[in-house]
Amino acid sequence: MIEALDHVQLAAPVGSEALLRAFYVDVLGMTETPKPRALAARGGCWFEAGNARLHLGTEGPFRPARKAHPGLRVRDIEACARRLAERGATVIWDELLPGHRRFYCADPVGNRLEFLEPSDA
Repeated sequence: MIEALDHVQLAAPVGSEALLRAFYVDVLGMTETPKPRALAARGGCWFEAGNARLHLGTEGPFRPARKAHPGLRVRDIEACARRLAERGATVIWDELLPGHRRFYCADPVGNRLEFLEPSDA
C-alpha cells in the first residue's frame, strides 16, 4: 500500500516565514517550493532537497516539536555540522544509532531536526 514518504509537516509561528527561509534555504541549502495557490493563504513554506520534502505550516498558538522530528540523511555530516555551528545552531552529537553518525539541532523556531549519515564501520 505505502510506497514512499511524501513529506514531513512541521509547525511554525504565524509570521515566521522569513526566519524559516533564512534557515532552510540559506543555511541548509534547501530549495523553497511554491505552495499551491489554494494553500498559500494559510502561510508557511515548503522546502525540498533531493528526496527530502519539509512543509512548515503556521499555527497559533505555536509549540515546537522537541521530540518528534524528521531525520534528514546527509552527505559529509562533519561539514554539515560545522556549517550549522558556524551559523549559530547548537549541534548535539548522538552516537547511539548503530551504523550511523548523527546529530540533532533545532531550527530557528525550536523544532528538532536529526541529521544522519551511514557510517563505514
